[in-house]
Amino acid sequence: MARELSQAVAPPLPARGGERVAGRRARPPHWRGRRLRGWLYVLPALAVYLGFAIWPALNTLRLSLLTWDGILPPVWAGFDNYIKIFRDSSLYEAILHSLVLIVFFSVIPIGAGLLMTALMMGKVRRGMTFFRVVFFLPQVLPLVAVGITWRWFYSESGGVNQLLDLLGLEAITRAWLGDYGLALAALGLIGTWVMSGLCMMLFLAGAQKIDPSLYEAATLDGAGSFRQFRHVTLPGVRREITVAGVITTIAALASFDLVFVTTNGGPAGQTNVPGLLVYRLAFNEGDIGGASALAVVLTVIVIAAVSAVRYFMRDEG
Repeated sequence: MARELSQAVAPPLPARGGERVAGRRARPPHWRGRRLRGWLYVLPALAVYLGFAIWPALNTLRLSLLTWDGILPPVWAGFDNYIKIFRDSSLYEAILHSLVLIVFFSVIPIGAGLLMTALMMGKVRRGMTFFRVVFFLPQVLPLVAVGITWRWFYSESGGVNQLLDLLGLEAITRAWLGDYGLALAALGLIGTWVMSGLCMMLFLAGAQKIDPSLYEAATLDGAGSFRQFRHVTLPGVRREITVAGVITTIAALASFDLVFVTTNGGPAGQTNVPGLLVYRLAFNEGDIGGASALAVVLTVIVIAAVSAVRYFMRDEG
Protein backbone atom coordinates (compact mmCIF):
# COMPACT_ATOMS: atom_id res chain seq x y z
CA MET A 1 0.00 0.00 0.00
CA ALA A 2 2.84 2.40 0.86
CA ARG A 3 4.58 1.57 -2.44
CA GLU A 4 1.46 2.35 -4.44
CA LEU A 5 0.98 5.62 -2.55
CA SER A 6 4.58 6.64 -3.21
CA GLN A 7 4.25 5.88 -6.91
CA ALA A 8 1.08 8.00 -7.09
CA VAL A 9 2.69 10.97 -5.31
CA ALA A 10 6.13 10.80 -6.96
CA PRO A 11 6.56 13.21 -9.91
CA PRO A 12 7.13 11.69 -13.35
CA LEU A 13 10.72 11.20 -14.38
CA PRO A 14 12.04 13.39 -17.19
CA ALA A 15 11.85 11.67 -20.54
CA ARG A 16 15.04 10.54 -22.16
CA GLY A 17 15.74 11.04 -25.82
CA GLY A 18 13.64 8.63 -27.83
CA GLU A 19 11.14 7.77 -25.03
CA ARG A 20 7.45 8.57 -25.42
CA VAL A 21 5.88 11.35 -23.34
CA ALA A 22 2.08 11.63 -23.23
CA GLY A 23 1.76 9.54 -26.39
CA ARG A 24 4.53 11.40 -28.27
CA ARG A 25 8.11 10.51 -28.92
CA ALA A 26 10.34 13.08 -27.28
CA ARG A 27 12.92 14.51 -29.65
CA PRO A 28 16.48 15.05 -28.43
CA PRO A 29 17.58 18.68 -28.02
CA HIS A 30 20.01 18.51 -30.94
CA TRP A 31 17.41 17.05 -33.32
CA ARG A 32 16.58 20.38 -34.95
CA GLY A 33 20.24 21.17 -35.48
CA ARG A 34 20.86 17.81 -37.17
CA ARG A 35 17.84 18.31 -39.40
CA LEU A 36 19.06 21.77 -40.40
CA ARG A 37 22.52 20.42 -41.21
CA GLY A 38 20.92 17.69 -43.32
CA TRP A 39 19.05 20.27 -45.37
CA LEU A 40 22.26 22.27 -45.81
CA TYR A 41 23.97 19.20 -47.28
CA VAL A 42 21.06 18.53 -49.64
CA LEU A 43 20.54 22.17 -50.63
CA PRO A 44 23.29 22.45 -53.34
CA ALA A 45 22.11 19.35 -55.20
CA LEU A 46 18.48 20.40 -54.75
CA ALA A 47 19.22 23.85 -56.16
CA VAL A 48 20.92 22.35 -59.22
CA TYR A 49 18.02 19.93 -59.75
CA LEU A 50 15.43 22.68 -59.44
CA GLY A 51 17.38 25.01 -61.74
CA PHE A 52 18.24 22.52 -64.48
CA ALA A 53 15.37 20.01 -64.34
CA ILE A 54 12.22 21.27 -62.64
CA TRP A 55 12.31 24.88 -63.82
CA PRO A 56 13.00 24.02 -67.50
CA ALA A 57 10.18 21.47 -67.38
CA LEU A 58 7.73 24.01 -65.97
CA ASN A 59 8.91 26.61 -68.49
CA THR A 60 8.41 24.13 -71.34
CA LEU A 61 4.87 23.49 -70.11
CA ARG A 62 4.24 27.26 -70.08
CA LEU A 63 5.65 27.73 -73.58
CA SER A 64 3.46 24.90 -74.88
CA LEU A 65 0.44 27.12 -74.21
CA LEU A 66 1.84 30.03 -76.24
CA THR A 67 2.38 30.89 -79.88
CA TRP A 68 5.96 32.10 -80.14
CA ASP A 69 8.64 32.15 -82.79
CA GLY A 70 11.45 32.93 -80.36
CA ILE A 71 11.69 36.61 -81.39
CA LEU A 72 8.35 38.40 -81.31
CA PRO A 73 6.31 38.64 -78.10
CA PRO A 74 4.45 35.41 -77.33
CA VAL A 75 0.68 35.15 -77.74
CA TRP A 76 -1.60 32.99 -75.65
CA ALA A 77 -2.71 29.91 -77.60
CA GLY A 78 -4.19 27.61 -74.97
CA PHE A 79 -4.35 24.03 -76.17
CA ASP A 80 -4.16 24.93 -79.89
CA ASN A 81 -0.58 23.65 -80.10
CA TYR A 82 -1.62 20.27 -78.72
CA ILE A 83 -4.58 20.05 -81.09
CA LYS A 84 -2.34 20.83 -84.05
CA ILE A 85 0.18 18.20 -82.98
CA PHE A 86 -2.37 15.44 -82.53
CA ARG A 87 -3.83 16.21 -85.96
CA ASP A 88 -0.41 15.75 -87.58
CA SER A 89 0.06 12.20 -88.85
CA SER A 90 3.85 12.52 -88.66
CA LEU A 91 3.64 12.36 -84.86
CA TYR A 92 2.00 8.93 -84.95
CA GLU A 93 4.55 7.68 -87.46
CA ALA A 94 7.39 8.95 -85.25
CA ILE A 95 5.87 7.27 -82.18
CA LEU A 96 5.54 4.00 -84.13
CA HIS A 97 9.21 4.25 -85.13
CA SER A 98 10.14 4.79 -81.47
CA LEU A 99 8.17 1.70 -80.46
CA VAL A 100 10.09 -0.30 -83.06
CA LEU A 101 13.34 1.09 -81.70
CA ILE A 102 12.37 -0.18 -78.23
CA VAL A 103 12.79 -3.70 -79.60
CA PHE A 104 16.35 -2.91 -80.73
CA PHE A 105 17.33 -0.64 -77.83
CA SER A 106 15.70 -2.64 -75.01
CA VAL A 107 14.37 -6.12 -75.80
CA ILE A 108 17.32 -7.44 -77.82
CA PRO A 109 20.03 -5.88 -75.58
CA ILE A 110 18.41 -7.33 -72.45
CA GLY A 111 18.30 -10.77 -74.07
CA ALA A 112 21.90 -10.44 -75.28
CA GLY A 113 23.00 -9.16 -71.87
CA LEU A 114 21.43 -12.14 -70.13
CA LEU A 115 23.08 -14.51 -72.59
CA MET A 116 26.51 -12.94 -72.10
CA THR A 117 26.01 -12.98 -68.35
CA ALA A 118 25.20 -16.69 -68.38
CA LEU A 119 28.29 -17.45 -70.47
CA MET A 120 30.67 -15.29 -68.47
CA MET A 121 29.42 -16.38 -65.06
CA GLY A 122 29.71 -20.03 -65.96
CA LYS A 123 32.99 -20.17 -67.88
CA VAL A 124 35.05 -17.01 -67.84
CA ARG A 125 37.16 -16.36 -64.79
CA ARG A 126 40.47 -14.94 -66.01
CA GLY A 127 40.24 -11.81 -68.14
CA MET A 128 36.82 -10.83 -66.78
CA THR A 129 37.92 -7.18 -66.54
CA PHE A 130 38.96 -7.18 -70.20
CA PHE A 131 35.57 -8.45 -71.36
CA ARG A 132 33.78 -5.91 -69.20
CA VAL A 133 35.79 -3.05 -70.68
CA VAL A 134 35.25 -4.23 -74.26
CA PHE A 135 31.49 -4.68 -73.90
CA PHE A 136 30.99 -1.49 -71.90
CA LEU A 137 33.09 0.66 -74.28
CA PRO A 138 30.09 1.82 -76.40
CA GLN A 139 28.61 3.48 -73.31
CA VAL A 140 31.76 5.57 -72.84
CA LEU A 141 31.86 6.82 -76.43
CA PRO A 142 29.76 9.89 -77.36
CA LEU A 143 26.73 8.92 -79.43
CA VAL A 144 27.68 11.52 -82.02
CA ALA A 145 30.99 9.74 -82.60
CA VAL A 146 29.19 6.39 -82.62
CA GLY A 147 26.71 7.66 -85.21
CA ILE A 148 29.42 9.03 -87.51
CA THR A 149 31.38 5.77 -87.30
CA TRP A 150 28.37 3.59 -88.03
CA ARG A 151 27.28 5.87 -90.86
CA TRP A 152 30.55 5.02 -92.56
CA PHE A 153 30.13 1.31 -91.79
CA TYR A 154 26.68 1.34 -93.42
CA SER A 155 27.74 3.33 -96.50
CA GLU A 156 28.10 1.73 -99.94
CA SER A 157 31.87 1.41 -99.52
CA GLY A 158 31.75 0.85 -95.75
CA GLY A 159 32.74 -2.05 -93.57
CA VAL A 160 29.41 -3.89 -93.72
CA ASN A 161 29.39 -4.10 -97.51
CA GLN A 162 33.10 -4.95 -97.58
CA LEU A 163 32.43 -7.88 -95.27
CA LEU A 164 29.51 -9.02 -97.42
CA ASP A 165 31.77 -8.86 -100.51
CA LEU A 166 34.32 -11.10 -98.80
CA LEU A 167 31.56 -13.60 -98.00
CA GLY A 168 30.34 -13.62 -101.60
CA LEU A 169 27.11 -11.79 -100.77
CA GLU A 170 27.72 -8.72 -102.91
CA ALA A 171 24.20 -9.09 -104.35
CA ILE A 172 22.64 -7.81 -101.14
CA THR A 173 25.01 -4.90 -100.53
CA ARG A 174 23.41 -1.46 -100.45
CA ALA A 175 23.49 1.88 -98.68
CA TRP A 176 21.80 0.52 -95.59
CA LEU A 177 20.80 3.81 -94.00
CA GLY A 178 19.36 4.96 -97.31
CA ASP A 179 17.22 1.88 -97.87
CA TYR A 180 13.52 2.66 -97.46
CA GLY A 181 12.63 -0.63 -95.82
CA LEU A 182 15.79 -1.36 -93.82
CA ALA A 183 16.96 2.04 -92.58
CA LEU A 184 15.05 1.84 -89.28
CA ALA A 185 16.31 -1.68 -88.54
CA ALA A 186 19.88 -0.66 -89.41
CA LEU A 187 19.57 2.29 -87.06
CA GLY A 188 18.12 0.05 -84.36
CA LEU A 189 21.08 -2.33 -84.57
CA ILE A 190 23.35 0.56 -83.61
CA GLY A 191 21.26 0.95 -80.46
CA THR A 192 21.56 -2.79 -79.84
CA TRP A 193 25.34 -2.53 -80.02
CA VAL A 194 25.39 0.44 -77.66
CA MET A 195 23.01 -0.94 -75.02
CA SER A 196 24.01 -4.62 -74.85
CA GLY A 197 27.19 -3.94 -72.89
CA LEU A 198 25.35 -1.81 -70.35
CA CYS A 199 22.77 -4.55 -69.79
CA MET A 200 25.50 -7.14 -69.40
CA MET A 201 27.31 -5.04 -66.79
CA LEU A 202 24.12 -4.59 -64.78
CA PHE A 203 23.29 -8.29 -64.90
CA LEU A 204 26.84 -9.34 -63.97
CA ALA A 205 26.72 -7.05 -60.94
CA GLY A 206 23.39 -8.55 -59.90
CA ALA A 207 24.46 -12.14 -60.51
CA GLN A 208 27.56 -11.76 -58.35
CA LYS A 209 25.33 -10.92 -55.38
CA ILE A 210 23.50 -14.27 -55.59
CA ASP A 211 24.36 -16.66 -52.77
CA PRO A 212 26.56 -19.48 -54.20
CA SER A 213 24.77 -21.97 -51.94
CA LEU A 214 21.71 -21.61 -54.17
CA TYR A 215 23.69 -22.92 -57.13
CA GLU A 216 25.10 -25.72 -54.99
CA ALA A 217 21.62 -26.72 -53.89
CA ALA A 218 20.38 -26.65 -57.48
CA THR A 219 23.31 -28.84 -58.55
CA LEU A 220 22.54 -31.36 -55.81
CA ASP A 221 18.94 -31.45 -57.02
CA GLY A 222 20.17 -32.39 -60.49
CA ALA A 223 19.56 -29.02 -62.17
CA GLY A 224 21.66 -28.37 -65.25
CA SER A 225 23.11 -25.06 -66.40
CA PHE A 226 19.92 -23.96 -68.13
CA ARG A 227 17.69 -24.74 -65.15
CA GLN A 228 20.12 -23.03 -62.79
CA PHE A 229 20.05 -19.95 -64.97
CA ARG A 230 16.25 -20.00 -65.18
CA HIS A 231 15.45 -20.69 -61.53
CA VAL A 232 18.40 -19.07 -59.74
CA THR A 233 20.07 -16.44 -61.90
CA LEU A 234 16.98 -14.86 -63.46
CA PRO A 235 15.14 -14.33 -60.15
CA GLY A 236 18.37 -12.99 -58.66
CA VAL A 237 18.80 -10.30 -61.32
CA ARG A 238 15.14 -9.33 -61.57
CA ARG A 239 15.73 -5.85 -60.19
CA GLU A 240 18.67 -5.31 -62.54
CA ILE A 241 16.48 -6.35 -65.48
CA THR A 242 13.93 -3.73 -64.40
CA VAL A 243 16.62 -1.03 -64.22
CA ALA A 244 17.96 -2.04 -67.64
CA GLY A 245 14.45 -2.00 -69.09
CA VAL A 246 13.81 1.51 -67.79
CA ILE A 247 17.14 2.92 -69.01
CA THR A 248 16.97 1.36 -72.47
CA THR A 249 13.30 2.27 -72.98
CA ILE A 250 14.04 5.91 -72.19
CA ALA A 251 17.00 5.79 -74.60
CA ALA A 252 14.77 4.44 -77.37
CA LEU A 253 11.95 6.93 -76.91
CA ALA A 254 14.16 9.97 -76.35
CA SER A 255 16.67 9.15 -79.08
CA PHE A 256 17.73 12.21 -81.04
CA ASP A 257 21.48 12.58 -81.46
CA LEU A 258 22.00 9.14 -82.99
CA VAL A 259 19.14 9.63 -85.47
CA PHE A 260 20.20 13.19 -86.29
CA VAL A 261 23.79 12.21 -87.07
CA THR A 262 23.07 9.04 -89.05
CA THR A 263 19.88 9.57 -91.07
CA ASN A 264 18.30 12.90 -90.00
CA GLY A 265 14.94 11.16 -90.27
CA GLY A 266 15.45 9.81 -93.79
CA PRO A 267 14.86 8.22 -96.13
CA ALA A 268 11.43 9.77 -96.68
CA GLY A 269 10.77 10.06 -92.94
CA GLN A 270 11.28 6.35 -92.24
CA THR A 271 13.49 7.05 -89.22
CA ASN A 272 11.70 10.10 -87.82
CA VAL A 273 11.37 10.06 -84.02
CA PRO A 274 9.56 12.52 -81.71
CA GLY A 275 12.83 14.05 -80.48
CA LEU A 276 13.82 14.92 -84.04
CA LEU A 277 10.42 16.49 -84.69
CA VAL A 278 10.86 18.68 -81.60
CA TYR A 279 14.18 19.91 -82.97
CA ARG A 280 12.73 20.69 -86.39
CA LEU A 281 9.74 22.55 -85.00
CA ALA A 282 11.92 24.68 -82.74
CA PHE A 283 14.94 25.44 -84.91
CA ASN A 284 13.83 24.88 -88.52
CA GLU A 285 10.26 26.15 -88.40
CA GLY A 286 10.56 28.59 -85.49
CA ASP A 287 7.51 27.15 -83.73
CA ILE A 288 8.65 27.23 -80.11
CA GLY A 289 5.14 26.66 -78.76
CA GLY A 290 4.53 23.64 -80.96
CA ALA A 291 7.95 22.20 -80.13
CA SER A 292 7.27 22.65 -76.41
CA ALA A 293 3.88 20.96 -76.72
CA LEU A 294 5.45 18.04 -78.56
CA ALA A 295 8.15 17.82 -75.87
CA VAL A 296 5.44 17.62 -73.20
CA VAL A 297 3.68 14.87 -75.15
CA LEU A 298 6.97 12.99 -75.51
CA THR A 299 7.57 13.29 -71.76
CA VAL A 300 4.14 11.81 -71.04
CA ILE A 301 4.86 8.93 -73.45
CA VAL A 302 8.20 8.22 -71.77
CA ILE A 303 6.63 8.26 -68.30
CA ALA A 304 3.84 5.94 -69.44
CA ALA A 305 6.28 3.51 -71.07
CA VAL A 306 8.59 3.47 -68.04
CA SER A 307 5.61 2.95 -65.71
CA ALA A 308 4.48 0.01 -67.85
CA VAL A 309 7.96 -1.54 -67.70
CA ARG A 310 8.08 -1.16 -63.92
CA TYR A 311 4.57 -2.59 -63.58
CA PHE A 312 5.22 -5.72 -65.64
CA MET A 313 8.64 -6.29 -64.05
CA ARG A 314 7.48 -5.73 -60.47
CA ASP A 315 8.47 -8.26 -57.85
CA GLU A 316 5.44 -10.34 -56.98
CA GLY A 317 7.12 -11.62 -53.84
